[in-house]
Amino acid sequence: MKLKNSFFYTLRENQKGEDSTSGNLLVRAGFIKKSSAGIYMLLPLGKKVVTNIENIIREEMDKTGCQEVTMPCLINEETFIASGRRSGFGNSMFSLKDRFSKPFVLGPTHEELFAIAAQMKINSYKDLPFSLYQIQTKFRDEPRPRYGLIRVREFVMKDSYTFDKDEAGLDVSYQKQFDAYKNIMNRLSLNYKVVKADTGIMGGLLSEEFQAVSDIGEDILVLCDSCDFASNIEVAKCVNEKVPHKDELEIEIVHTPNAKTIAEVASFMNLSSEDFVKTLIYSIDGVPYAVMVKGNRDVNEVKLRKIFNANIVELATPEIVLDVTNAPIGFAGPINIKCKIIMDEEVSNMSNFIVGANKEDYHYKNVNHKDFEVDHIADIRNIQEGDICPCCNGKIYFKHGIEVGNTFKLGTKYSKALNLEYLDSDNQSNLVWMGSYGIGVGRCMAAIVEQNNDENGIIWPMNIAPYKVSVVVISSKDEIQYNLANEIYNQLNNSKIETLLDDRDERPGVKFKDMELIGIPLRITVGKKAAEEIVEVKSRDGKVNSEMHISEIKNFISEYINNHQ
Repeated sequence: MKLKNSFFYTLRENQKGEDSTSGNLLVRAGFIKKSSAGIYMLLPLGKKVVTNIENIIREEMDKTGCQEVTMPCLINEETFIASGRRSGFGNSMFSLKDRFSKPFVLGPTHEELFAIAAQMKINSYKDLPFSLYQIQTKFRDEPRPRYGLIRVREFVMKDSYTFDKDEAGLDVSYQKQFDAYKNIMNRLSLNYKVVKADTGIMGGLLSEEFQAVSDIGEDILVLCDSCDFASNIEVAKCVNEKVPHKDELEIEIVHTPNAKTIAEVASFMNLSSEDFVKTLIYSIDGVPYAVMVKGNRDVNEVKLRKIFNANIVELATPEIVLDVTNAPIGFAGPINIKCKIIMDEEVSNMSNFIVGANKEDYHYKNVNHKDFEVDHIADIRNIQEGDICPCCNGKIYFKHGIEVGNTFKLGTKYSKALNLEYLDSDNQSNLVWMGSYGIGVGRCMAAIVEQNNDENGIIWPMNIAPYKVSVVVISSKDEIQYNLANEIYNQLNNSKIETLLDDRDERPGVKFKDMELIGIPLRITVGKKAAEEIVEVKSRDGKVNSEMHISEIKNFISEYINNHQ
């Protein structure tokens, strides 16, 4: 590509509307342009990067025997009602009606349609296994789009689906997809972790996330300093440490004026937050529950939802709190409370702790388990840094991650809902076992930029870069420089090395700044030594910076690219 007559622009100033490094750099470098909240145009350079990512994905999918299809974005709403997921998506699903008032939605995901397509092929066990994939646009009405391409309302996803006759077959298909995902992430040069995760609205038997490590990641990755344990905080199991036995003391009620929070009460009583048990009133599918965790811990709402197989888990309204405690928010406790109690396992080992008294400005001191009745005891807290690893005696530490991929063992959830069955060798009807696997293409691009940038702009890995080489002419009006630059440009492109030529009538400093901003891995500068056929070669990461004769260029560039694929 020659820049002089192409669609190419850059922006010098940081963009106020972009709250992430990747979003800011991709907009400034002219890869993307925001059209509205959470919706972006994909411009020529961005399109080339996305195409490179998609090509890597296609190559790895094709190796597994997965076949590519394209499903519609516009889907009959009844399809999601039949699978039981319409209510789960709620307001996050874009919905509309056609001219005949028939309800449709813009697809947030495509499990249902793939199951329906599979019905066309599957009759007998002999028709299994097989797998399909697509690279298609998805739509989700995010309440708070942010971080550029990381949290958006319209995005491109690669989703694939496997179909097997039993769980053993699903395990084999899942492993093929899982290994392909690792190959994809490695080829994208991402620093990533694979963590166990909540199956969420997808449902099924297992979910594993491919998380690109990044400080702006919205997910908390739970890792061990001594083993390979890795989990999303939502599902990380907690280990209960042994505590020394204490003689039970006599319960006391203490006046705690103007002290509602754990920190305020702890300061008032001159005690540690670890001496407290906080009682939070939750509404679980509309039913109030008192949830008890240690004072320095947080409730894990995903664990709560799983215990009750609930659809909605949320903190209760002030009205509900008042109804079950006879006190405003801040004074709830388990003694004489008017709802069922769920206690975290860690609290069951405590004694002589402090709780709210269900009375404004009062707390109980020296509370023990004989003072109230518990309906459920379970692991319902978030794991914390420094806790014991669930798999060894190592210590837990956290990283933040951007979820760029996810793999699910769906089991028979969608087959049962949509009547996807096959006949076995005994002519008996059985449900098909499914797997679902997704990669966010735009998120991958954003995550790569988050991990590969400096103060001057993007540093693209070779596999992903829109162009491998940029040729910069110091003076386009100098005929010798201009002709030599074109010669190099044509030679490299003819050798299938994607190269751009900056032949604009701009100052050299502007050209250098732009090439650094857009992140091309190698830059060839044609300047004052053009008459000697000597050029400067510099790598974007700064590891190469030397002069060489043009006779050396092709071999050097080819070797450099091969060593950095």
